[in-house]
Amino acid sequence: MTQIQGSEKPEKIERSDAQWRELLTPEQYHVLREKGTERAFTGALTQNHDTGEYLCAGCGAVLFGSDAKFDSGCGWPSFYIPADSKRINEHEDRSFGMRRVEVTCAQCGGHLGHVFPDGPRPTGLRYCINSASLTFEHK
Repeated sequence: MTQIQGSEKPEKIERSDAQWRELLTPEQYHVLREKGTERAFTGALTQNHDTGEYLCAGCGAVLFGSDAKFDSGCGWPSFYIPADSKRINEHEDRSFGMRRVEVTCAQCGGHLGHVFPDGPRPTGLRYCINSASLTFEHK
């Protein structure tokens, strides 16, 4: 299992709206700062099967490992466990008439996607994450 235990909660990163717009692409800004989503099956990392780590595109925090990625068929990169549970936050999301659990980066607050209780063992969770909110580092 890839989850790191015992690490400390990351220090918060705060930037102005202008700084975020300068740092991120328009798509990354829309997803990370405006809680947007990319269209299913269009993300650059959806079909990535390389070995490495998935980092927050906003701040570089390591969020998921490639060994926790699986093909859920949903159209977005899916993971069954974060690299470190303290690197993500979960919030109730009642937008669009649905009840879901939003996943955000604990360090920069960027919107990543949602987590659902229909994933594989051992966790039974599916972290459905926008490619635009991630970068990938090969190992």
